[in-house]
Amino acid sequence: MASRPELQAPPEIFYNDDEARKYTSSSRIIDIQAKLSERALELLALPDDGVPRLLLDIGCGSGLSGETLTDNGHQWIGLDISQSMLDIALEREAEGDLILGDMGQGLGLRPGVIDGAISISAVQWLCNADKSSHEPRIRLKAFFGSLYRCLARGARAVLQVYPENLAQRELILGFAMRAGFSGGVVVDYPHSTKKRKEYLVLTCGPPSLSSATPKGKGEDGESGSDEDSSDDEENQSVSVSDRHRPRKKQKLNKKVKGREWVLRKKEQMRRKGNAVPLDTKYTARKRKARF
Repeated sequence: MASRPELQAPPEIFYNDDEARKYTSSSRIIDIQAKLSERALELLALPDDGVPRLLLDIGCGSGLSGETLTDNGHQWIGLDISQSMLDIALEREAEGDLILGDMGQGLGLRPGVIDGAISISAVQWLCNADKSSHEPRIRLKAFFGSLYRCLARGARAVLQVYPENLAQRELILGFAMRAGFSGGVVVDYPHSTKKRKEYLVLTCGPPSLSSATPKGKGEDGESGSDEDSSDDEENQSVSVSDRHRPRKKQKLNKKVKGREWVLRKKEQMRRKGNAVPLDTKYTARKRKARF
């Protein structure tokens, strides 16, 4: 199995001239990129009013995902750290405005000007310290803070990611929540090793009915049911309340002892001659979780 690209070299080095040209000329990659971009655009849930929106493509590469945005009638701005990838995008006459930049240093866009943002397989690169000056937590904070500022209130950002493990996913999502986003994770085809895809669906602003996290797709290509998502522990969307310090977890397998059990035990103690408090209406009454 090939090593993950982000573990081999920094993106601006890994995607050199040869790799950028090979990446863009692969029909398989073009097809995958188009499908992921279509799904990200679907999860953006833009109004179906025929009005073009200004979208941001983070980690735009050679403009493959930007083509999907153009085909759907939108204008877009693309940001990427690889000069070689952007050169290929210019050769292919990508219709978006291209910016050479490191998303880990912030996006540098005016506040509130972007109607939506997508990113295909890019954000997980921020979790790697490619230089001695790189600190993943600082870079994630800078990225999500600047993304929140440049989005219009109520706009969405859909970030397709390949987290290396659960801890990395929680790290990314945690900094998104701290920046002010509401939303969570959408997992398509959660039971498939090859087709499984994860999307961070984030809304700029506090949670509301319109910012509810959509369902992931199941094996049949349709939205998964509540029953399916409850069976898959990793398919649970993270609510905004998870940003706060969780209360002490209770043991799920703890067997609750009722009033009859308590009365029976007290009677046994009395027969042994022990001093036992009288039975009252408060005996074995369940206490509230918090006072």
